[in-house]
Amino acid sequence: MLKYLTSGESHGKFLLGILEGMPSGLKVDKGTINLELKRRQSGFGRGARMAIEQDSVQILSGLRKGVTIGSPLALLIENKDASIDILPSITRPRPGHADLAGAIKYNTTDIRDILERASARETAVRVAIGGVCKLFLDEFGIRIASHVLEIGGASHDKAMLKKVEECARTGDTLGGICEITAAGVPVGLGSHVSPDRRLDGRIAGAMMSIQAIKGVEIGLGFAAARLPGSKVHDEILFDKKHGFSRGSNNAGGLEGGMTNGEPVMVKIAMKPIATLGKALASVDIKTKKKVTAQVERHDVCAVYAASVVGEAVLAFELANAMSEKFGGDSISEVKRNFDGYIKQVKSF
Repeated sequence: MLKYLTSGESHGKFLLGILEGMPSGLKVDKGTINLELKRRQSGFGRGARMAIEQDSVQILSGLRKGVTIGSPLALLIENKDASIDILPSITRPRPGHADLAGAIKYNTTDIRDILERASARETAVRVAIGGVCKLFLDEFGIRIASHVLEIGGASHDKAMLKKVEECARTGDTLGGICEITAAGVPVGLGSHVSPDRRLDGRIAGAMMSIQAIKGVEIGLGFAAARLPGSKVHDEILFDKKHGFSRGSNNAGGLEGGMTNGEPVMVKIAMKPIATLGKALASVDIKTKKKVTAQVERHDVCAVYAASVVGEAVLAFELANAMSEKFGGDSISEVKRNFDGYIKQVKSF
């Protein structure tokens, strides 16, 4: 079983992730992880912070000569802007952000204490962790990719870019929808026998843990509710060469909490960035007077980044499910268990 923990603040010294449970014998290429980090910083609408931070990972433990040894991996990303102790206090909460609820919950009148950790900057280290998980999945022929479907309701690159540029001029922000797909996933990850083992529930929960994500769909998602069953359920096919398959993939690769052998397909909906250049109305938490919300350095749109974070989150959940089903202390042991299962599936 895999688990991870992240630590660090947006303008702290660094972001740190601890990944436990990765078997020994996995070759970890830092260059591949750094490419994932670079992808996270790209796309329409990214802000000035991306020009400051050029993220790269340091792996502090869990490796010997670039190969996992079975102990926890510690992944560190340094922040070039590490100004947390000199940044001013904030008392004007932003609508749509963690500011007000967090200040009340943690009994602080300085919102800086909340926003530093609530910031989506934290996702950089989750992408690094997901990068390790992608390397693990690659050993079993599982590939994950994503693409942006919409930004601000526009579905073509030129129209999306135009929307982003317009919002940059007016001080507004945009959200959108992206789709993450995992191909090569074997049948039978997850389980129907207990709610906490249902893989679709775990994936949906993990996606909702990404900052600013407000909706998750698997396969047809909400569209399935508007159609008759004859138009929704994927008919089952069989031939001697390929075994069982489906005529469509409306289920998004998951049925009854388990993977069914088709690609896992997940859509996530990201709300617009909560920090607006043209700030919305708010109330100062000290004076209780009407004010405009705090304006911090921010993106206009981060949907492309969200798609990369979504890949990382899905990679972790699938790697964890693989570890649970084919568990072993070394890659060779996991592969042996996996190969035996695939042979069983082919003969079913």
